[in-house]
Order: sequence, then C-alpha cells, then structure tokens
Amino acid sequence: MEIPFPFFFPAAMCLLIIPGVFPVSCDGIIGGNEVSPHTRRYMALIEGLKVCAGALIKENWVLTAAHCDLKGNPQVILGAHSTSHKEKYDQTFSIKKAIPYPCFDPQTFEGDLQLLQLEGKATMTKAVGILKLPNTGKDVEPHTKCHVAGWGSTRKDSCKISNTLREVNITVIDRKMCNDAQHYNFNPVIDLGMICAVGRKGEDDSCEGDSGSPLICDNIFRGVTSFGKCGNPQKPGVYILLTKKHLNWIKKTIAGAI
Repeated sequence: MEIPFPFFFPAAMCLLIIPGVFPVSCDGIIGGNEVSPHTRRYMALIEGLKVCAGALIKENWVLTAAHCDLKGNPQVILGAHSTSHKEKYDQTFSIKKAIPYPCFDPQTFEGDLQLLQLEGKATMTKAVGILKLPNTGKDVEPHTKCHVAGWGSTRKDSCKISNTLREVNITVIDRKMCNDAQHYNFNPVIDLGMICAVGRKGEDDSCEGDSGSPLICDNIFRGVTSFGKCGNPQKPGVYILLTKKHLNWIKKTIAGAI
C-alpha cells in the first residue's frame, strides 16, 4: 500500500490537520491462503502503473482507495483470479471517471476512498457479483473477526504481485492501542473514520497491491484497505471505515452521475 500522489485530487480541498508518514513497502497479502477461484465475486483488479484492488458496488461502479495510482491507461478487471493470464470469466473496463472523497487527505489518509465509474456495465455471472454496502455506518468493535483479499506479493522481500487472489484473516484492535507509542504513536492519527486490524501474531497482513480491497467483518462490508507496514506488528493494517458520512457520499455521488 505504498502511497503515490493521487490520480485526481478535488478542487475543493479540505484542511490538512495532522501530517502523517506512510511506511513504504513492496509487499501484499502476507500469510493467508489462496482464495478458491471466483468465490469473491465482488473483487476488482485495478491495473495501472501499480496494482490496486476494489469492490464492485454497482454494475458500473467500483469502490477503492483514493491513493491508488491511476496514471496512464488503467483498467478494471472483474471476475479475475489470476493476474498472469486472461481468464474466460474476465470482464475488462476502462475508467470513465475517478472521483476521490472530497476531504481525502494524502498526509493523514483521512477519507482514503475513491469511486470509479466504469465505461459500461458489468454482467453478473458466477464470477462477477456486487458487494452490498452496509445498511448503517456503525463502528466495528475491537476483537471483531474480519478478512481481506488481494493480489499483492506474498513475500516481504519481493515487489512482485501474487499470481492468484489471496485472503487473510485479521482481528480489529482498539484505536487507543493502535495510536500508542508502541504502534503508530499518532503519526498518523488513527481516528474514528479508520479501523485498525492485525493478523496472527501480528504478521498476517495486507499491503501494497491490496490497497482499496474491501474489509469484510462478520460477512458485512465495513471498510477499505488504506495503509500499514506489511506484517509489522507495530504498524498494523489500517482501513477506512464506511461511516454514515462516507456512505452518504457514495450514494449521492452515484445518484448524481446518473
């Protein structure tokens, strides 16, 4: 989840409150297991200068992270399992419009969300499906069991993406712990719009190549992969919580584009 400068930044900038430092890394899903092909039908593979992931939330809309680098001619691939070759269930789309959350702050990572409007609509198949947004934007309690998937590298010393979709189980931890001196030490601040989660022994984790992946907790879409330092127990993975404010923005943006 290395943070590049965002592809598109809104003209109406919000105030930057607290600067943060993102730990650069070249990793992806650390630990975890390969997902059975096409069992995560909502997953979107975003291929640009770097790889990101996202979730299909409507036939022509994908939700991902605002920091994902979409320079060049990025494509969104739905129905993918492998990254090394085209599969018969793949549906490939260009991006019609990329819309970051208006108050996205690339220093603090607040509001690290982005909507991608696709050129065309996806066809629902055994490999492609929509991930339902949560009904409410309530918080996720510490100790909640979650999982996140992606195509990032499986090794800490490699920048190569994974050939197949992998998934890792993680557990939400208290924000007070995540902000303490042994963890992020308020640099950046893990605020109420973020979720902090760790895997087994603090080593199972998401990272670069997995940015934008949906965080699923108790079978509900709760967040979007934002930043961390792959497999480092002192720098757990951080996810943007789908709060009521974020959900209202998503719904209004999609409605306004129709």
